[in-house]
Amino acid sequence: MRPVYVLNGPNLGRLGIREPDVYGSQTFEDLVELCREAAREVGLSAEVRQTDDEAELISWLHEAADLRISVVLNPAAFTHYSYALRDAIAQRTAPLVEVHISNPAAREEFRHTSVVAAVATGTIAGFGFQSYVLALRAIAGMEA
Repeated sequence: MRPVYVLNGPNLGRLGIREPDVYGSQTFEDLVELCREAAREVGLSAEVRQTDDEAELISWLHEAADLRISVVLNPAAFTHYSYALRDAIAQRTAPLVEVHISNPAAREEFRHTSVVAAVATGTIAGFGFQSYVLALRAIAGMEA
């Protein structure tokens, strides 16, 4: 099975606790299980990671680029201001789909701009955890 990294940025490890009215009541562990199962169904092997550390997330993106591994990325708050993350994504060597559980365009104005979207293959947002499933299906349909 072709590997795919499912990378998650700050505060996503607190799913189920953090703003359940926005992000739902499912936990990060629920997300990990869903991603692994959805990946298997489309012939991928998902490695799911989460960090609150921008440098660690950038290192994982470099690793994916070096190994030519596709990525599903929820950059979380880094979406709106991390040019370092954007530059790491620009080095990608395989598809990368930006995902969001909520729809940033329907939220606070500061969330309306993604500095990473222009260097991603595409963006899926607003479908809850299903955003990840859709992204994994999209990656399965693309060549690495």
